[in-house]
Amino acid sequence: MQPLRGVTVVALEQAIAAPYASRHLADLGARVIKVERPGVGDFARHYDTRVEGLSSHFVWVNRNKESLTLDVKDPRGMAALRRLLGTADVFIQNLAPGAAARMGLGAEELQADNRGLVVCDISGYGQGGPYESMKAYDLMVQSEAGLLSVTGSGDEMAKVGISVSDIAAGMYAYSSILAALLERANTGKGAHIDVSMLEATVEWMGFPLYYSYRGAEPPPRAGAAHATIYPYGPFTAGDGKVIMLAVQNEREWRAFCDRFLGQPELADHPDFAGNANRNANRGELGRIIADRFATLTGEAATTLLTAVPVACAHVNTLADVWEHPQLGARGRWHEMQTPNGPVPALAPPGPVNPQPRMEPIPDVGEHTRKILTELGLSESDVDDLIRDGVA
Repeated sequence: MQPLRGVTVVALEQAIAAPYASRHLADLGARVIKVERPGVGDFARHYDTRVEGLSSHFVWVNRNKESLTLDVKDPRGMAALRRLLGTADVFIQNLAPGAAARMGLGAEELQADNRGLVVCDISGYGQGGPYESMKAYDLMVQSEAGLLSVTGSGDEMAKVGISVSDIAAGMYAYSSILAALLERANTGKGAHIDVSMLEATVEWMGFPLYYSYRGAEPPPRAGAAHATIYPYGPFTAGDGKVIMLAVQNEREWRAFCDRFLGQPELADHPDFAGNANRNANRGELGRIIADRFATLTGEAATTLLTAVPVACAHVNTLADVWEHPQLGARGRWHEMQTPNGPVPALAPPGPVNPQPRMEPIPDVGEHTRKILTELGLSESDVDDLIRDGVA
């Protein structure tokens, strides 16, 4: 299923947020032309060498793309980029704040030449406001969005273990671009999309924000447990295996007391009737639950919990995830080519497609000559640009 085939996306992108958005568009069939610095490319290519010598970040977010190298500070490089944008449907950029506009790549200027162009700017804090020009990396935005105030244990804050603010911004850029393309089909006009990593992350902070509405006490840091629902978190079985458990409502609570704890009378105990009481008395209740887990192996505990039924899960390592039986059973792993050979890649969530688009991750500038000649540049002109380090 490639509903975006025929759509051309030009991405002046780096790191994660914009490449993540454009990769999702590419997965749906769009032609994504990734514009990179001559010689070195996107700096995310060099974060590590964990995937057959390639960067784990880069492999994750750059399949199904073509790489065009251009020095856009050189007038010849900028002229080539402007010519390319004149033929494009979408332009995505996440350069430093204000950099694209200073180069003449603002939405108003680009749409004067290409009325239907959808322009998506991704930045840390958005256009306008006192934070407009501030540099923003994922951890900085997690901090500003209040995420660190609810993540960790007790007085010890912790960042989320993935680049959640980049991912949030990338997903809102992706969905906003799809909406803009639908609207363009009706009006013929492009759109200007201004995605802020801060706003994307704060949107995801809705529960703790509303929980602390009008100065109320915010949810405490609760480690791997839920801050306000109990029991909801990790418990250790007698063999040392850690099992995640979640009781979400009173029906589940009664069944849990009866079929797992073997103490049906606890369901109506005044200290534990209703989630608010269980949460307020989680220390006492946690000891009761921990004592029961201590009598069971991890596998016995999950078997009992599944039969109750209440939600439970293994606390997997990343090695376990590579071998996860559910991903294997659903055929989610496929093969993707890279400049250093094939690697496994997960099919994009959502579409049920036995053969998802899995075209290679491009080498730096791999498609430069092809794209520039498509734009009408002669072979000798392209040779000059490459020789001079402009392409």
